[in-house]
Amino acid sequence: MEKSSTGLDANVAGLLCYVLGWISGLVFILIETKSKFVRFHAMQSIIVFGVLTLARIVLDFIPFIGWVISWLIAVLGLVLWIVLMVKAYQGEMYKLPWSGDFAEKRVG
Repeated sequence: MEKSSTGLDANVAGLLCYVLGWISGLVFILIETKSKFVRFHAMQSIIVFGVLTLARIVLDFIPFIGWVISWLIAVLGLVLWIVLMVKAYQGEMYKLPWSGDFAEKRVG
């Protein structure tokens, strides 16, 4: 596996893009200059976990049904978090349907 500009193997840096959700994605999109693989995973992390975070914040203001949907989004987020970290560590450019295409276009 190639090295990223951070000195880490690209698959390890790709995994780390997801560790803290959109926050670690933001860090890696700002510091990674060389690896398109790492930049892709960083951007996908920002998009996926940023949208999920915003959705949960909005839904938390809606009594009961909003709380239930927010909880379901949290479970979805946990599953995506694990899957995306594993796929990145395996060296895959695993694209989620909408966010993966968007991220790929943004990082070139």
